[in-house]
This record gives sequence, C-alpha cells and structure tokens, in this order.
Amino acid sequence: MKFWRAKQLTLRKFKRLTGVSRRTFQEMVGLVKADEKKKKKSGRRPKLIIEDQVLMVIQYWREYRTYYHIGLDWGLSESAVCRTVYKIENILISSRKFSLPGKKKLWKMSSEEDLVVMDVMESPIERPKIGQKRFFSGKQGEHTLKTQVLIHQKTSQIICLTHGLGKIHDFRLFKSSGIKFGELLKVIVDKGYQGINKIHQLSETPIKKPKGERLTKEQKKYNRELNRLRITVEHVNRRLKIFKILSDRYRNRHRRFGLRSNLIAGIYNHELAM
Repeated sequence: MKFWRAKQLTLRKFKRLTGVSRRTFQEMVGLVKADEKKKKKSGRRPKLIIEDQVLMVIQYWREYRTYYHIGLDWGLSESAVCRTVYKIENILISSRKFSLPGKKKLWKMSSEEDLVVMDVMESPIERPKIGQKRFFSGKQGEHTLKTQVLIHQKTSQIICLTHGLGKIHDFRLFKSSGIKFGELLKVIVDKGYQGINKIHQLSETPIKKPKGERLTKEQKKYNRELNRLRITVEHVNRRLKIFKILSDRYRNRHRRFGLRSNLIAGIYNHELAM
C-alpha cells in the first residue's frame, strides 16, 4: 500500500497497518526531508517519494518480509529496497529524535518513588554457520539474540537496552552491561537475576521454592505482588514485538539488530510521550 492510499485510512487503521501513529509518521518524514535538503549535489531522482520510502521501511519492520517480495510490491530491485531501508534507518538514528534516555539516567534516578523493572526478551535467529553454541539459548531451545530491557514502572518508558548472545545468562548479561543504579532506586527483576542483591541492595526478586518444600502463604503473596509490578515490562516487550523484525527469525547481520531495536524502542517512547 503506497502513501496516497494509506493516508486515506482512519487513524486507528493507519496505526494497525504501520505500528506507529500518523503524527509520528509525519515527524519521521520531516526528518528525512530535512536531511535531503542538506545535500549539496542532486543525484538521480528516486522512484519513490519520501513518504513512500518511509512507509516502505516501516512496513519492513512491521511485516519483516524479504527485500525481494517488498521490491515486487513497490516496483524496486532487492538492492534498491536494501539501500532505502539502510538510508532511512541511518537518518532516523543520526537525528537522535528517537534516542533512549540511556544508562546515565539510572544513576540519576535516586528517588524512593522511582521504580525500575528489568527483563530479557529473546529474538530467534537463523542457525549460525560458525560458533553456534554462543547463540544457543537453552530456555528457548533455539539460537537467539538477547535484549535486556529496563523500563520505568509507572510511565512504562524504556530507559535503555543491552544486547547479548543467546547463550549468555540473564544475570551475566546485566553484569557485563555496566549498568549502575542510584542508591535509593528500587529495582524489580525475575528469578533469572538471583544474586543481584549483592550488587544493588534495593533489588527484589521472586522467592524460589526450596527443593522438596513448598512456599508459605506469605511468600506466595509476596511473589504475586512482585509479579503484579513486573508485568509492566512484559507489556512493553509485547508492544516492541508488534514489529515482526524483533519477533520473527532475524535474517540480517547481527550488528544491525542492536541499532534497529534501539530505534524501535525510541519510537515507542516517543509515542508514549505524545
């Protein structure tokens, strides 16, 4: 669907098609147009207008079809689709319009009212030809890339992302990320972060059931209250995975995965603040 048809859709159907609101789409188009004006030399005129280029890239994230099939719909070659996707992504990333707050914000968040939730989502990848064991996730039973997500519990804003290979343990991924929390900042995590209390005292994890024993009613109640607060990050993961490039089997270069996931997370934050 080209832009001249997409703009006739209602706001709800437009977001259902693209995964972003029409207002965010227009801002993305504005950033690309501003970048085009900076160019001194005028090359060959592109086949698609800027609105169509941005729409094609968003649909690539949303549906994650191959360059070949997208090219057939838009009347472009595979290489032209690839160049357009990379160009639009680089412009949006370099504009810093959709940048995440970053690790420094966690150190500044020292109020007792602040609450951070941390979790790891996994994205499947094609089986690597070299070093398969580094990518194999025992929990998922397949080769994956891990993304550690930190959010503000009250606002659901994504603060920062950290990436790792599928084999790395969640707690080890946290320790290697270099993240530091404010002294008064409360952090909630799942059972995969056992031992985080030694690093940050105000961290809370669910109580694990002792072998051969049962949890008491008080312990079960504590776990339910903790899960009620932690479920926010699961909702955020679901919102990110609306874009199938993060949920389907990732086919592209792994070094590009981190840039794309940060960009999509930044767009999510931008829409959250609107």
